[in-house]
Amino acid sequence: MATMNAVYNGKLRCTAEHLQSGTVIETDAPTDNHGLGERFSPTDLVATALGTCILTTLALLTEKDGINLDGSSCSVNKVMASAPRRIAALEVVLTFTAKGLSTEQRNKIAHVAETCPVAKSLHPDLKQILTFNWPD
Repeated sequence: MATMNAVYNGKLRCTAEHLQSGTVIETDAPTDNHGLGERFSPTDLVATALGTCILTTLALLTEKDGINLDGSSCSVNKVMASAPRRIAALEVVLTFTAKGLSTEQRNKIAHVAETCPVAKSLHPDLKQILTFNWPD
């Protein structure tokens, strides 16, 4: 069974429905590529997928270890290249709320962040640059 259905609506905008939940999102081409830029672009969704996959995968890991990541966050900067137009790099900054993590716990978290399912699904030429901000 399909995961989603998408329809092209014109003016470089699409509507996509997640079939299991019925959730609907719209995408626009970015303004630097003749779009309206009023919604996430398809490449923005790739950046979003990486950031949210990292956070979700880390939450699954840390809950097993009794570490609460509630309030932890990430921001992702998407760097585009041309010829061909593609995502060249995704710069992810992760900011954690959990205090008192050992070096071993931080290393485990970093490894899982670097190997989440989306990270492992992206082309190896796409640079993934992760920065970890730990609380004092």
